[in-house]
Amino acid sequence: MALEVSSAVIHVLLEQARSAHPQECCGILFGAAGRILQTAPARNVHLLPDSHFEIDPQALVDAHRAARAGGPQVAGFYHSHPNGLAEPSRTDREMAARDGMIWAIVAAGRVCFWRSGDAGFEPLPYVATHR
Repeated sequence: MALEVSSAVIHVLLEQARSAHPQECCGILFGAAGRILQTAPARNVHLLPDSHFEIDPQALVDAHRAARAGGPQVAGFYHSHPNGLAEPSRTDREMAARDGMIWAIVAAGRVCFWRSGDAGFEPLPYVATHR
């Protein structure tokens, strides 16, 4: 079954990647039950933002705190590869928690979704919805 992603989310991810170029954009994905409905951009606090990303830890704390209080559930994370492919890099593979979270990677005008699990990253087919 394909992941459902709001077409508005796809638009936001593409726009954030374009706006952040030549640096990597990053943020948090929200949703549940096989759906991604919202995003929250976060500051990329990595020391080398042209080639790496690190989501601002306060943004993560705030997102998880809001989810526990009944807000949107954290489904995963996103970032861009300004000069790469829309697939996990070697660094992404090394740093991933393998916790089942969804990763969206934006590159070259494309958004691809991946699930980080015990076996590494698996591609997630998706359909854009008009929600």
